[in-house]
Amino acid sequence: MINNKGDFITRSMQANPFHPIAIRLPALYLGLLCCLLLSSCESTDTSGAAYARDEEGQREFFPEEVAYTRPGSLIEAIENPSPWVDSVFRTLSPKERIAQLIIIEAFSNKGPKYEADVMNLVKRYKVGGIIYFQGGPVRQAVLNNRLQAASKVPLLISMDAETGVGMRLDSTVQYPFQMMMGAIEDNGLIYRMGAEVAEEFKRLGMHVNFAPVADINNNPQNPIIGYRAFGEDKLDVTAKSLAYMRGMQENGIIAVAKHFPGHGDTDVDSHYDLPIIPHDRDRLDSLELYPFRELIKHGIGGIMVAHMHMPELDTTMNLPSTLSKPIVTNLLKKKLEFKGLVFTDAMVMKGVTKYFPPGEAEARALIAGNDVLERLNSVPKAIQAIEQAIALGYITQEEIDRRCKKMLAAKAWVGLDRYKPIELENLYEDLNPGIADSTNHALAEAAMTLLNNKKNFLPIRQKKRRRIATLSFGVVRPSIFQREINKYARIEANFALSRKANAKEVKQMKQKLKGYDLVLVGLYGPAVTPSNRLGYSKEAVGLVTDLARSDRSIMTLFDNPYTLNQFPDIHKSRVLILAYQAHMHAQVAAAKLLFGKIPARGKLPVTVNEHYQYGHGISKDKPLLAVSP
Repeated sequence: MINNKGDFITRSMQANPFHPIAIRLPALYLGLLCCLLLSSCESTDTSGAAYARDEEGQREFFPEEVAYTRPGSLIEAIENPSPWVDSVFRTLSPKERIAQLIIIEAFSNKGPKYEADVMNLVKRYKVGGIIYFQGGPVRQAVLNNRLQAASKVPLLISMDAETGVGMRLDSTVQYPFQMMMGAIEDNGLIYRMGAEVAEEFKRLGMHVNFAPVADINNNPQNPIIGYRAFGEDKLDVTAKSLAYMRGMQENGIIAVAKHFPGHGDTDVDSHYDLPIIPHDRDRLDSLELYPFRELIKHGIGGIMVAHMHMPELDTTMNLPSTLSKPIVTNLLKKKLEFKGLVFTDAMVMKGVTKYFPPGEAEARALIAGNDVLERLNSVPKAIQAIEQAIALGYITQEEIDRRCKKMLAAKAWVGLDRYKPIELENLYEDLNPGIADSTNHALAEAAMTLLNNKKNFLPIRQKKRRRIATLSFGVVRPSIFQREINKYARIEANFALSRKANAKEVKQMKQKLKGYDLVLVGLYGPAVTPSNRLGYSKEAVGLVTDLARSDRSIMTLFDNPYTLNQFPDIHKSRVLILAYQAHMHAQVAAAKLLFGKIPARGKLPVTVNEHYQYGHGISKDKPLLAVSP
């Protein structure tokens, strides 16, 4: 182990001598340290009242019957922990207290061998929690029940579910991405969505949602935030983040704002490299930090720290904010007085692993002040390196213990002091309630943004001799949008064309469109999820441009607003509607808007170009007057 490979932290820091804790240790001290580490105990006596052993020898949790009034917020629970917290804490060895600060990933669609590996980490290392990714609700519930039954301490279950559990699981509800919600003026709808997401989480035995995204997306070239943000205005982003947070937390789920100190103004994806944010402190204070400051004031339970280099906050070369004590401890915990749980972003991302190997990265993250390490490359390497950091005095066991108690307090607040397995009966039905569909329709209708309406052309009126066709780019068959249009008007033809259409296909489509007085065009990207690049061929872009320049086309974009820039002269369209994504409810709402069945109320949440600025949107207080066919 350590004797063969040398001191992990020291060796890595010698390769990075510019880091502040680089050090060379005397050989004698190294040998003594290794002996101490190798003799550290794996577990402690667990004869306390909180646990008993089952027939297979695994520890199984039983709650103590202690009178305790659950606080109204996680912050209160951390500041005034229940007796359960101390009771459980006393059963944990020093190594197990470190492990409580680790959340590992799990998928429910990777089969028995993968699940056995996850089970091994839970049973062997006593990790503190799970973050679930892709899979299915029943499969996840079954796996979750098994993992919880095997865990010494109940696991804190989390998910990166910005749009609800449907973002990760099949057969469940998916709500809009935040950019679409950024167009909505009624933040009560966002609160309502947050409350419904909370109910989904509780039904699936989950406790933490890594949402909302509180980044201010003021860089159109941002490859990783973009449509995941509410927009570019700090007041709008803050108000909508607060609404989403309150919807979840007032219904018992811990909200985690991300990505501190602000990931909106970068053109680098921290999954693949280390972004550098060059702005001065005044700019950061007045813009990037503003939503986080307000969320902290209003009781946000968790904050996730991003992997970004911010030289104005920490001049150490190539140091991600996740590993920076000036950023995590001095700024977030001390200056902003954040008392909740501080989570790292995924520790497998290149934004941290490019300069810091597994083990050292996690140790540095705790030294910097993070409370919880999320999605590690290697649990054993991380625990070993953290133990070394404690032995070397970079962080104390007392500090680890304090954060362990924070984690346990969070577990008590979400009800894990009285853990119950997930009930599998009616799980699909409970995760697809009628109210979710109603909320999705309300969100989509409130977001529809009318950018052009020359000569008040909308609503479309059916005229006896007007020939109407529909055309969708980026689909293989008529879309939901086209099918909905057919409910409101007499449509003679519904066409579909590939985004990659070649010159021959475009020429054929032009021939088909001849003779139609009105063409209702839907523009789609490569997926239901919004995109940064639509991937249209030069010929397809040319056809969109020709249609936009004509006086007979109505354009609706079902994608990221920034992608309007990929169509020259689209601003010349007679009618241009922004629907934000190819969400089914957005397609239904767009068709309704065309025919005056709903009002145009959305406002553009970002600046796209000189034609379409932040706040643009032709709005009316009531539905556009429609003439019945």
